[in-house]
Amino acid sequence: MKIAIVILNWNGQKLLEQFLPSVVNFSSEEAVIYIADNASTDSSIEYIQKNYPLVKIVQNTVNGGYAKGYNDALQYINADIYCLLNSDVEVTKNWLKPIIDVFKSEEKTAIIQPKLLDFKDKTKFEYAGAAGGYIDLFGYPYCRGRVFNYLETDKDQFNDTTNIFWASGACLFIRSEVYHQLKGFDEDYFAHQEQIDLCWRTQNNGHQVKYVGKSKVYHLGGATLKETNPQKTFLNFRNSLINVAKNIPKKWFLFVLISRLILDGVAGLKFIIELRPIHSLAIIKAHFSFYKNFNKSLKKRKKISKKQNYYGHISVVWQYFVLGRKEFKNLK
Repeated sequence: MKIAIVILNWNGQKLLEQFLPSVVNFSSEEAVIYIADNASTDSSIEYIQKNYPLVKIVQNTVNGGYAKGYNDALQYINADIYCLLNSDVEVTKNWLKPIIDVFKSEEKTAIIQPKLLDFKDKTKFEYAGAAGGYIDLFGYPYCRGRVFNYLETDKDQFNDTTNIFWASGACLFIRSEVYHQLKGFDEDYFAHQEQIDLCWRTQNNGHQVKYVGKSKVYHLGGATLKETNPQKTFLNFRNSLINVAKNIPKKWFLFVLISRLILDGVAGLKFIIELRPIHSLAIIKAHFSFYKNFNKSLKKRKKISKKQNYYGHISVVWQYFVLGRKEFKNLK
């Protein structure tokens, strides 16, 4: 089984200097390591060529973001399994073996993520995927180990191997055959939540998404866009709506879209109360952008049966903000 670890880079020499050594040290025997460069203007490529001559480089002609960057690069990489790894992830000894074992023994498993812990506080789960992702009925994402901004401490409560709904884009393993069958990521997302769409489409096509807790990595997070950046708010809200429009079963379609208009409006009011009106404006822009391209999203709905039981819980918003349930085990 050929494994390709593909790290997307854009002007990220400092991150490569810090995090690439662990990838090389703990992965070189089982995998080939690639840097997919999104037309960097710094000296990161020269740094790789000088210090890591065995690391292969695929040079994209433009910076098309996460989605287009991987779509462009993976056309030129031959492997059975792609590991899409952020440049700000530290991997650990023997991290690949548990994941390879699951791929070898489970043909229906198409996507896997490892346990994702916080590089800044290695006792905590990390925001971008923690112990595997889910969405609620309304399309809001959350994770085992991370509900909204609450991060659980890792107490070995998620050391299992289990089905999840979406895998973190910070460290996502996918069978190359499935990736290309689905035509990769939707490039309209640019960045954020495109991995949820990919996982949703993967399941609509009869495959499974899994979390393997015996494999562990540490993610710095926020290296691309900080949590306080309104562009991140815009992308998260808009792309979440695109996920719903493309993938949600027909019976929930209108109800969820109308509900999202109300719930996202409440989120906007919350930002105003918190004296962060720039994020409220970002939500408004997200909705205008979504409705402007609504027909485009509808055309992407394939004529295949949608996963009916896509949601883990009815409303994670209600449980977290109203009922105060912050740990995954307390969600009903």
